[in-house]
Amino acid sequence: MEPPENYSTSTSFAVPFEDAQKIILRWDSTASEEARERMIFGGDRQEVDLYLQAVDEIQKSMSSTSISPPSSHHHDQDSNSNKVNSAIQIAMARLEDEFRNILINHTSPVEVDSLFIPDHAPAPASSLNHNTSSVGSSNEFDQEEVGGGDHVDALDPIQRADSSNSSASYRSTSSIREIDLIPQEAVADLQSIAKRMISAGYLRECIQVYGSVRKSAVDASFRRLGIEKLSIGDIQRLEWEALETKIRRWIRAAKVCVRILFASEKKLCEEIFYGIGTAIDDACFMETVKGPVVQLFNFAEAISISRRSPEKMFKILDLHDALMDLLPDIEVVFESKSADSIRVQAAEILSRLAEAARGILSEFESAVLREPSRVPVPGGTIHPLTRYVMNYISLISDYKQTLIELIMSKPSTGSRYSGDPTTPDMEFAELEGKTPLALHLIWIIKIKGSPELREMIGDDYLRKLTGKFRQAATSYQRATWVSVLYCLRDEGLHVSGSFSSGVSKSALRERFKTFNAMFEEVHRTQATWLIPDSQLREELRISISEKLIPAYRSFLGRFRSHIESGKHPENYIKYSVEDLESAVLDFFEGYPVSQHLRRRSQ
Repeated sequence: MEPPENYSTSTSFAVPFEDAQKIILRWDSTASEEARERMIFGGDRQEVDLYLQAVDEIQKSMSSTSISPPSSHHHDQDSNSNKVNSAIQIAMARLEDEFRNILINHTSPVEVDSLFIPDHAPAPASSLNHNTSSVGSSNEFDQEEVGGGDHVDALDPIQRADSSNSSASYRSTSSIREIDLIPQEAVADLQSIAKRMISAGYLRECIQVYGSVRKSAVDASFRRLGIEKLSIGDIQRLEWEALETKIRRWIRAAKVCVRILFASEKKLCEEIFYGIGTAIDDACFMETVKGPVVQLFNFAEAISISRRSPEKMFKILDLHDALMDLLPDIEVVFESKSADSIRVQAAEILSRLAEAARGILSEFESAVLREPSRVPVPGGTIHPLTRYVMNYISLISDYKQTLIELIMSKPSTGSRYSGDPTTPDMEFAELEGKTPLALHLIWIIKIKGSPELREMIGDDYLRKLTGKFRQAATSYQRATWVSVLYCLRDEGLHVSGSFSSGVSKSALRERFKTFNAMFEEVHRTQATWLIPDSQLREELRISISEKLIPAYRSFLGRFRSHIESGKHPENYIKYSVEDLESAVLDFFEGYPVSQHLRRRSQ
């Protein structure tokens, strides 16, 4: 089809005004049943060309009428003007219907699954330089959502277009991927109609028709992507478990919307309205996508201003990272002046998500430090708060880079460590406790087995933590074993006189009885305590043995003869050194032992 500017009255393609008027009236759908049932652009191409020539002639006549000099034939001039205006109105109404019909007939739902490239599928050649977060490469596109490998064949049209020389079919800018939403033949027809409608002053009608049809197409794609029409209030009233699923779906959908759907809508507008007028293509683009964009961003905005709690941290960071990754693409797709509000909204949401993450981290820190519990955990095992904190920190390590950037860019003034966020200087609470609660602060020693955690806190801080462990272990030993070992001292056993013969047997028997009772109580209690970390458990046993066994062996060697020379020595010397060594192995296993220790060998 030749562009309208190539037609002239001197060519064989020219249509006289009277004939042009007849052609226009013949396709007047308000006056002809046949015109109502048939579409010009759905039939013979010669008929299409003839109608467009007629419209061009009517428009030219309208221009000629408007600039004709005044004459004595005002009545004839008014009559001609009325005929021209009537014909142009009928033609524009018809072209509007044709414009709408072409858009509708060539608007098919986008196959959403085909837009995702499974991890195992070979990437198109032009996407090899895409960043790792480009559509389809992220892990959140799990097999259940994407449909596994069943859609690899659906990628062929995009891959073929990408390998062709036609940049109109597929264009890649960074991670943006544009697809053809409407066939090029239909685009050419739409462009020819749009030029004539806009030149006749029907710009508003053209934009409204285009926007309404294409917005319906975008809405259909949204439904296929699982993007629901929810207000900010609706989103904030949802349970967090439901929101977690929706966040995963939103991240997946947002990448498709920005990098494929919105980018492709923009490309279509540029193709249809190219060269027609300044910013007309942008006006049609914004008419199409502004509502859907607001709907898309409302979800992330609702999450960013929702009530903060520690369990929300990781999904908020996922949202933050996804939006941060999309921001350059948003800047490209919505680069026009009329899209300022969209770029600003995206940047503000990103800022609020960052602030929410910082706030949650600060509140989590404060909540841990405010924990007042000094009550031993039944069984002396790891305190639930300790386990929760360690699991939380393990998960946080996956977001180390993001958190470093967020904290370094705006350190929390309420943090105890805001002076240097990279070098925390935690001062633990008093460690002089008498239970393993204080001791289990060192469950953080698991960091040694986690390269990610070790790198996150650094070797210097790990050494500080290890020192706190040593302090806690010393406190535990002092609180538990000083009184037991105190029974094995010499003081109070001697009477005045010779050192070798001045031992008070009654005092000695009482000392052995006290030691036995105290050791049995410690054994009974601490055998039920549980230290899950095998290295820590073994270190404590060794430390106990190093102090207890030599002291008992020495005491037994010095005073055994005094007890065995009297009556019923087995009531006082109940345990051998070997019995105590075996008993220490029961400590911190987490289960009760028999009421009485194994008696020493006779």
